[in-house]
Amino acid sequence: MNHLLKAIILKRPHNVLVSRKRHLLSCNINHITNKKVMDRYMRLPFPCNKILATYVWIDGSGINLRCKDRILNCMPYSPEGVPEWAFDGSSTGQATTGSSDTKLFPISVCRDPFRMEPHVLVFNEVYMGDGKPAKTNNRKFCNDLCLMHKDQEPWFGLEQEYTMLDVDGWGFGWPKGGGFPAVKYEYSYCGVGAKYIAGRDVSESHARCCLYSGLDFEGTNAEVMHACWEFQIGTTIGIKAADDMWMARFILARVGEDYGADITYHPKPMGMLHPGCGMHHNFSVKKMRTAPGGYGFIEECIKKLEKNHMKHMVNYGNDEKTNRMRLSGKFETAPFDKFSWGIASRKASIRLQRRIKENDKGFMEDRRPAADCDPYLVCGLILETCLGSAGGGGGCR
Repeated sequence: MNHLLKAIILKRPHNVLVSRKRHLLSCNINHITNKKVMDRYMRLPFPCNKILATYVWIDGSGINLRCKDRILNCMPYSPEGVPEWAFDGSSTGQATTGSSDTKLFPISVCRDPFRMEPHVLVFNEVYMGDGKPAKTNNRKFCNDLCLMHKDQEPWFGLEQEYTMLDVDGWGFGWPKGGGFPAVKYEYSYCGVGAKYIAGRDVSESHARCCLYSGLDFEGTNAEVMHACWEFQIGTTIGIKAADDMWMARFILARVGEDYGADITYHPKPMGMLHPGCGMHHNFSVKKMRTAPGGYGFIEECIKKLEKNHMKHMVNYGNDEKTNRMRLSGKFETAPFDKFSWGIASRKASIRLQRRIKENDKGFMEDRRPAADCDPYLVCGLILETCLGSAGGGGGCR
């Protein structure tokens, strides 16, 4: 035996437990279980006076969602018809074990695409036992501003990018063992063919579910990076775009369970040599959509956004550091620390379509938010900066 190798072996500590490396979902069996077996149970007749309501909420991470089911006696058609509920906030990172009761207040109801009608999905705001919004409840901040400026009819259109990861934690359809796609990333955008895209089954199933549920779901496409996709919510008036986006995220996570796909909104999931993921926010109010003068008001708002650039950047992602990775000035992004705007420029912080100046009216596209942002927080900040503060409180971090 080589003397150097023998010396290394002799120096190896004997009290260290060596364990086999385990990947993200390598032991996950959700995609393996036989769904036809489940069909047998799903065909069992359901009592006519019972329905399942799945309560959904944002947990203490600010990006992950939780849910639990409750039996109701009839199908509710509005959140007012759904009873309030509670959960153990200490198990979701939202309360301490000594004061763990946390309240769920229903704010929207839609049809359940997994169990189908009459069963429903219920989205909820989270409040603490003392009646204050939970730290990750930014909906109140946004809704207060939407109500304050309702005469201006704020419109939001949200473009959610995401990446699918396989059970081993590597990209869906990426070569195993840490390899990279053989084709250039430019060919995956709106691509067709197994060579260029991966995960269309997941995207297609998600779209059908969102449309069945009644969300303002407007479209979907394969994105620039292999296994990266986008879907759009809105244009929708007021708070509904953000409400529907959170429910669409929940539905996507549930669809991913069936395919064994982990959905990540990490702004730069595959490293600095590959494109990242954002959630572009399209925004307008009545004064922007009215000519003459609409374009001039858009320019006024852009100046306000520039003045508050870093305030927005701190809040435009679940983690400022990861959004900074995405906004590198490459892959059609603006630099994180530098504000810019331009006509038809995808390298700008704020992009305006060419026809907006010609028509003297339109909307703006904020390209800075990360894919893992809270749409309540981003929509609220845009409204607050462009039109003025609601004058107190909210979940702004």
